[in-house]
Amino acid sequence: MTPPPQTWHYGLVARWWAEFNTEGPEVEYFRTFIERSGTPALDAGCGTGRLLLPYLRAGLDVDGCDVSQDMLTLCQEKAEQESLQPRLYRQALHDLDLPRRYRTIVVCGAFGLGGSRAQDQEALRRFSRHLMPGGTLVLDHYMAYKDEEEWRLWLKEERVKPREPWPEGRSRRRRAANGDEIELRGRVASVDPLDQVLTRQIRAILWRNGGIEREEEYTLIERQYFRNETLDMLAAAGFTEVRVFGDYTDQPATPDSGILIYAARKEPPPAASREVETHENPT
Repeated sequence: MTPPPQTWHYGLVARWWAEFNTEGPEVEYFRTFIERSGTPALDAGCGTGRLLLPYLRAGLDVDGCDVSQDMLTLCQEKAEQESLQPRLYRQALHDLDLPRRYRTIVVCGAFGLGGSRAQDQEALRRFSRHLMPGGTLVLDHYMAYKDEEEWRLWLKEERVKPREPWPEGRSRRRRAANGDEIELRGRVASVDPLDQVLTRQIRAILWRNGGIEREEEYTLIERQYFRNETLDMLAAAGFTEVRVFGDYTDQPATPDSGILIYAARKEPPPAASREVETHENPT
């Protein structure tokens, strides 16, 4: 097994996700693909269940996997509070090896995080391997140029500047259900435009009774892929009929789209094979 991806989805950051990151347009958007393409489905990179738990409430047959045991534990706890029984697996995407095959795999906010380019390509191969013939993979990817301020960091004159301090003025601090307060401060540590990698750091602070109880720091590697290279990677993994949508809509992506969504179909078996299968397994 290869080393786990370098991400920040642990400890207090996982608690933040479970407490506050529970909604968003992605929930219903990815659900429509599952309903069209069918179940069983896999939420690859399910985290604390932002997508998975609503799908289970709706009666959809969806499994979840994630590299972070902290995230999965919180997902399980939330599920038990609603008497839901998810199948959860602790696996990195490039090490995916599950007992089921799926009609749909959705990857929301997880592709390109933490690993190498080779690991990302392997993840696409693993998705293909876990799909039934004709099944659908749907994944989203934030483009580097989505955020104008961050896009400037790819320029040489910005990259040579000293690393920015922890941004206290731009931090996020919220009160959890048990009365604790969690604060997140994030910054960009480095940008490598040649390797198309942005390295982020996050500081998570637990406040209790007006004072700091604990601090944690994590680093996340965010690997950037543009449209054409992503299409090539999907083709190399055995996907066909790839459609590219923009910004969680049903409209084709444009140069102004900051988030690209790829809906890729796994190559179905040859017609002759399907004919043999039909004769051997009459319905």
